[in-house]
Amino acid sequence: MKTFQDLQAVRDTDKERMEFVRTVINEHKTGELYKWASIGYDYWRKRNTTILNFKKLLYKATGEAIEDIWGANYKMACGHFNRFVTQEVQFLLGNGIKWKNKAYRDVEYTDENGEIQTEKEMYYPSAEKLGTKQYPIDTQVNKGATAAKWGTASFGFWNKDHIEFFTALEFAPLLDEETGAIRSGVRFWQIDSSKPLRATLYEEDGYTDMMFYTDAEFRPSAEWQIVEQGLAKKNKQPYLIKVTGDSKDRADSTEIMQGENYPFFPIVPLWANKMHQGLIVGMRADFDCYDLIKSGFANNVDEASIFYWTLQNAGGMEDVDLQKFIEQMKTLHATDLPDGVTAQANTLEAPYNSREALLDRLDKDLYRDAMALDVDNIANGAINETQLKAAYEPLNEKTDDFEYCVLEFIDRILELAGIDDEATFERSMISNQAENIQVLLQAGGTLPTDYVAEKIIYALGDGDKAGSIIADMHREELNRYTNETFETEAETEEI
Repeated sequence: MKTFQDLQAVRDTDKERMEFVRTVINEHKTGELYKWASIGYDYWRKRNTTILNFKKLLYKATGEAIEDIWGANYKMACGHFNRFVTQEVQFLLGNGIKWKNKAYRDVEYTDENGEIQTEKEMYYPSAEKLGTKQYPIDTQVNKGATAAKWGTASFGFWNKDHIEFFTALEFAPLLDEETGAIRSGVRFWQIDSSKPLRATLYEEDGYTDMMFYTDAEFRPSAEWQIVEQGLAKKNKQPYLIKVTGDSKDRADSTEIMQGENYPFFPIVPLWANKMHQGLIVGMRADFDCYDLIKSGFANNVDEASIFYWTLQNAGGMEDVDLQKFIEQMKTLHATDLPDGVTAQANTLEAPYNSREALLDRLDKDLYRDAMALDVDNIANGAINETQLKAAYEPLNEKTDDFEYCVLEFIDRILELAGIDDEATFERSMISNQAENIQVLLQAGGTLPTDYVAEKIIYALGDGDKAGSIIADMHREELNRYTNETFETEAETEEI
């Protein structure tokens, strides 16, 4: 595998650097990270490759195998993997990122009398500094976490004021041989095999765009220079560019004034867990077993029953003749028999009881091995909060491991952006609302009012409105206090 030190040893010419990038891409596509990311991506999209490539075979008397194109051959891919990935990501990030630093700002609104009023709104400054309207931080981290769970890792690129994520299927990291940290990397993409391969080499001091093609008639624009069978930008581009609108020499009236870079490499890995392995590793065989059993069950039901034949007066038939008879009955559903030989069809019911029991066992094993929450176990009947917490405990433990990776990623991004803050998460859990609210109300005398109110609002499922609701409570309390003070002063004056 290529490393950061290998890149440093490459001569600073377009030809040498482009050849190095091409080698990095090819080696990455044959590596373990790309292999498991490709498998995980297919299973995440419910395209379980084992069952989709499965073929039913028939065997001739000579031992030759032929594909059974007449019998039922259902290929049902289970959605367990997608469910496990979605459940863990949303369990941790479904309520967004909560930041330690909070602030309040004035927001104008029109009241019922048509008058403009002002109220205080709580917000998180870090969330606005780490994202834009197109790339909000909560959405981007959610996407990156999903890509990490199915693909072992995803790679977040801090792009001035927001994060962009690359999956392991489009980014080849170059590690430092001494520290193991990512010091550079190549992002690549190609919309079709007949179209040019695009690539960007990211380094600590900037990035370089490249394009590889095979069409000799291809003509690049003026900003590109030809390097044999590819193109490269003339200069390495800095990550941060300051511009001014004072120039009149350009059509867009802008002029680049200065280029800057980040204090360290601006692409940070987000790992699926501390083992640096995707969920598909070690569980693929379980998913395949479930798919094969379920599809085989459907095939047997479709065929209604299993046939076997009893031949009478067939003492002169050899094994080859019997094999030919079975082959023709399976493929053509008709055959010729020697004189005096009769055939009687018999049926044997499909073993559906054993298959149902096996599927049920496999389903439970999948949830247990994936440390996922099976809602069927808590959907029926009333259970108390202690039982709910016990059901959530495996998912909690697994998510604790993932939360460590997410926090490590966010801390690195905060360092890149020069922001001093801490991230926390409010996990999405099914709960006994009545019991939880009762406990909060009983503790209301010893806990801050805002804390109790926020917890109750989240318990009711309106966590996204917590800030505005608490602000309304403060405004109403202030108005009530003001009115009471005014009435008291008026009564005093009358006396």
